[in-house]
Amino acid sequence: MRIHIGTDHAGLEFSTQLQHHLASQGHEVVDHGPIEYDPLDDYPAFCIRAAQAVVRDQADGVETLGVVFGGSGNGEQIAANKVLGVRAALVWNMATAELAREHNDANVIAIGARQHTFEEAASFIDRFIATPFSGEERHARRIAQLAAFEQDGILLPDPRERAGQPDVLDASEAFDPEAG
Repeated sequence: MRIHIGTDHAGLEFSTQLQHHLASQGHEVVDHGPIEYDPLDDYPAFCIRAAQAVVRDQADGVETLGVVFGGSGNGEQIAANKVLGVRAALVWNMATAELAREHNDANVIAIGARQHTFEEAASFIDRFIATPFSGEERHARRIAQLAAFEQDGILLPDPRERAGQPDVLDASEAFDPEAG
């Protein structure tokens, strides 16, 4: 599988280790990150390039995924998700790595390189790569809704509009937390 990676200075050392780790497993690794340490570089371009490459490869029928990382993984996930066709998930444990693929068919994950040891992060990435999308109808339906919104900005109807209900609780109404 081809794995596109992107980071900034916060993940540069992690990136080198990850490239060796993934290559030793037989993956083709494409690095979109910096080539030297610059504490003032910015993650968006690196992560967006990695995400664009994933979408391009998938459109060409290449089996590919992406991994973006930085200090927390948050900004990197946001940057990757700006690319049409990317479903980037922030991963912080084995369950989120697995569910990102199994339920969301994520094609990119984001990890906080300063939040985990290399061994932890590598295990999350390995699990993400090894986990297939379940293909369950409910998950496929939700992913299709996301893709449709990306294309035309249309959402399913708001159920409050049909029911004539306000979208906020009137202050004079009592709230019963047990009622849901």
